[in-house]
Amino acid sequence: MAAMSVIGIDFGNESCYVAVARAGGIETIANDYSLRATPSCVAFSPRNRIIGVAAKNQMVTNMKNTVHGFKRLLGRTIDDPFVKQELKHLQFGVVKCDNNKIGINVNYLNEQQTFSPEQITGMLLTKLKEISESSLKTKVNDCVISVPSYFTNAERKALLDSASIAGLNVLRLFNETSATALSYGIYKQDLPNPEEKPRNVVFVDCGYTSLQVFICAFNKGKLKMLASTFDSQLGGREFDYILAEHFSKDFKSRYNIDPRTNARAFLRLLTEVEKIKKQMSANSTKLPMNIECFMDDKDVHADIKRSEFEELAMYLFNRVEVTLEQCLKDSKLSKDDIYSVEIVGGSSRIPYIKNLIEKIFGKTPSTTLNQDEAVARGCALQCAMLSPAVRVRDFSVTDIQSFPIELLWDPADNSDDGRAEVFPKNHAVPFSKMLSFYRLAPFTVKAHYSGPIPYADSYIGQFTVRDIKPTADGASQKVKVKARINLHGIFSISSATLLEKSELVEEVPPSEPMESNETEPQPTEPEEKKEEKKKSVTKTIDLRIESLTHGYSTMDLNNYIEQEGKMVASDRQEKERIDVRNSLEEYIYDMRSRVSSEEDLASYIVDADKQKIVKQLEDMESWLYEEGEECIKNIYTEKLDMLKMVGEPIKRRKVEYTTFPSVRDQAIQLISKAERDIDAFHKGSEQFNHLDSVEVEKLSETLNNAKSWLDEKTAKVTASPLYKDIPIKLDEFVREKHSIEENIGKVLYKPKPAPKVEPPPPKEEEKKEPEPMETEQPVENGKDA
Repeated sequence: MAAMSVIGIDFGNESCYVAVARAGGIETIANDYSLRATPSCVAFSPRNRIIGVAAKNQMVTNMKNTVHGFKRLLGRTIDDPFVKQELKHLQFGVVKCDNNKIGINVNYLNEQQTFSPEQITGMLLTKLKEISESSLKTKVNDCVISVPSYFTNAERKALLDSASIAGLNVLRLFNETSATALSYGIYKQDLPNPEEKPRNVVFVDCGYTSLQVFICAFNKGKLKMLASTFDSQLGGREFDYILAEHFSKDFKSRYNIDPRTNARAFLRLLTEVEKIKKQMSANSTKLPMNIECFMDDKDVHADIKRSEFEELAMYLFNRVEVTLEQCLKDSKLSKDDIYSVEIVGGSSRIPYIKNLIEKIFGKTPSTTLNQDEAVARGCALQCAMLSPAVRVRDFSVTDIQSFPIELLWDPADNSDDGRAEVFPKNHAVPFSKMLSFYRLAPFTVKAHYSGPIPYADSYIGQFTVRDIKPTADGASQKVKVKARINLHGIFSISSATLLEKSELVEEVPPSEPMESNETEPQPTEPEEKKEEKKKSVTKTIDLRIESLTHGYSTMDLNNYIEQEGKMVASDRQEKERIDVRNSLEEYIYDMRSRVSSEEDLASYIVDADKQKIVKQLEDMESWLYEEGEECIKNIYTEKLDMLKMVGEPIKRRKVEYTTFPSVRDQAIQLISKAERDIDAFHKGSEQFNHLDSVEVEKLSETLNNAKSWLDEKTAKVTASPLYKDIPIKLDEFVREKHSIEENIGKVLYKPKPAPKVEPPPPKEEEKKEPEPMETEQPVENGKDA
């Protein structure tokens, strides 16, 4: 069962997918609605949290308390220009928290509460974890989570914090680009050998909010990322907003309504334009759009052709073209070097984007991969490779660093300019580099991104190396600092060591003084006679590093983990309460329907009792929808038990009356068959000639008594009215039937004794054996020895 806990999570801005590595391959897990896609939505109500499909279904009616699109807020501050732009598309309230952090303000448990984007993400990951555990019937701990290749240190650390809140152990934050490439390459059997020229494949991933284009080189058992470009502000959402803006202007001119002024109406419009956008991918004719009771009780109608849509979105298509061309340029490949182009992501289905891909790369886009699930499958494969619980084919993945990273420090002298680019753009990761410093005292190294990034602050972190002292003669000490980008794509100064050189003096005295040395008590005399040999020794000392980077402190993280645990327990209690309430509601409807039906339970109750029961059920229903609407679980349980005390005896009475005839008939059939077999025994049937006549006669008498008992009890049951309890309990009939069956089996159907097998007569053998015995006898008597 350990292998079942290896999962990969595709954490998307709009929806998430979870895949699991099984013995038979990779499987995408369905959620509690039997859907593979779980919306990235978290809603809050007066009693509980609602996550996933249910949250999205109630978004229109609970907009202010339904949080979505929070992936793009991870690790950012509230004054980030990107955040301000993003909040225009979001309906929930946002407040400023400590250190300029983003706080999402919602009404939860009838109180205004504030959660960070990391906490909201942790809630979603908790739901995905529950879905996985429910499907796999085992605990889930280890996982690999996808991230966009353009995520910075701050965003990656924020996602790791979210996973910690959800109780997940992330083996790797896997770039969506690499996950897609892995899910493509690992199943290819015809890849070139390692010593041959690699196969270069272009991948175009146009998702809901971003475009990523990357080129991979494949050989058998390995992939290497060559180049990766992106546009973090270009995805399916941007195309939806273009269409929504177009129809809003149209409705304003023709119907005098403006959906942009009504959040609910605009949300409905976005849902409709997404549908028509998908239809345009397969149809170039004019397509209609109808929305009933859209605004001010007005029904609206509009239509659009694919050519009109392409004109409206032309500036977006130009950005797509620039991104595609940049990727080809960064890879330093020509069109002829490209083997194929694979497209993934929902928005890559747009025909104009497909035409651009064919124009730039000279290849028709291929759809070998599942466009929605490729990333999740790649993450599951990577998790299986990193986990010791699963055995998979070896496949090396060499990823790249999207942004150049530069280090800054205070120079020790004029020969040092105090800066160095340690990881240029597209450098292989994970990777470590050693830097040497000569210092007299502790010093600080600052890291930042040196190129343009989709993040307001290029700052990565500040790392102070402590415990450095000059040598005994006041000289600088050599310090080795390791700069590393780890599996998660996160930069850090992972270690620092002091290389302390010292001279070890070895004393090599002559042999004669050594003999005298043992006898002389004064150590000074032998020292003067000894020869000294100096040896240089380097001692390595680990230094302490103080880091000041993005992410929560241990104390804050523990508080969030504890808070999440309390909310999970509260949700579980609420689910149990709702389940009992639903059981009560279901029992009321079921009993009322059955008690009122002559074909069901009505015949088993007197009219006066039936009216009382119906009245009791109606009163209980009224209570349930009025003062009993928000009761605790125990009250619902008590009410349900009270109804069952009245209803279950009636149900049991019906079961006994309706089941009795079949049990009786089975017993009668057993007796009838046994009587026929007894008659055959008396007639000398060979089948029964092994039976004991005394036992058979005794069985015959037992069967006669059983028939009399059955006839007597049947008469009582038949004479009893149905609204009274059955005179003879059904269990008695069942026991009597089993007793009859057992007695018949012991006497009539016991197996025949096995025929006696007599050994062959020994006479023939005795006749053959004496002849050699006679010839041997003289030899024994007349032997010479």
